Amino acid sequence: MAGYVVAHLDAIEEFDDAGCHYRPIRHELGISAFGVTAWTAHAAGDLVINEHDEGDPTADQELFLVLRGHAVFDIDGAEVDAPAGTLVSAPPCTKRTASAKQAGTTVIALEGTPGKAYDARGWELWAPLAPLYRAGGYAEVADRLGELVATSPQYPMLFFNLACCESQCGRTSSALDHLQHAIDMSAEFRTSAQTDSDLDPIHDEPAFQRLILDA
Repeated sequence: MAGYVVAHLDAIEEFDDAGCHYRPIRHELGISAFGVTAWTAHAAGDLVINEHDEGDPTADQELFLVLRGHAVFDIDGAEVDAPAGTLVSAPPCTKRTASAKQAGTTVIALEGTPGKAYDARGWELWAPLAPLYRAGGYAEVADRLGELVATSPQYPMLFFNLACCESQCGRTSSALDHLQHAIDMSAEFRTSAQTDSDLDPIHDEPAFQRLILDA
């Protein structure tokens, strides 16, 4: 049986990331070789593509395809007019945004790191929870993340963020278990655990000390 997947873009659930609206194509179709997301502006003048956070370590090489409508990109200060059908390529860590000249403008974004296998981090699932996390709604985020990792257990970042939330709301045992799981999946999170202040409430636990010191 062929292992292909078919989906219509408009049937994929839309989420919000800092005011921009996206559909997680990569996650929806189970793609692991590269990142691909669809971004849509609801009104003319809206941002379609947000600017990278300064120093974002996951800022990859990107290719944008304007699928519908008409966008205007700002690429390192240069304005690029981009009607439907336009392709825009940007190297890693490029400062870039795109705004819509028409309502419904949709941009497909593909990303990957030159010379490295793509590392799917599951940010598409985390982004809708990030505002509540920043607002201190740790218990609610922990509950929702618990449901997410049960259905999408392939992302160590989600287990790490779940541990951080559980640490902050006093669920020590669960926090330690999920931190252990994140570290077992990726040693990156042992380093992150040493400096993340959200884990301060469990910092003095013997199990935590063993986790961050275990080489």
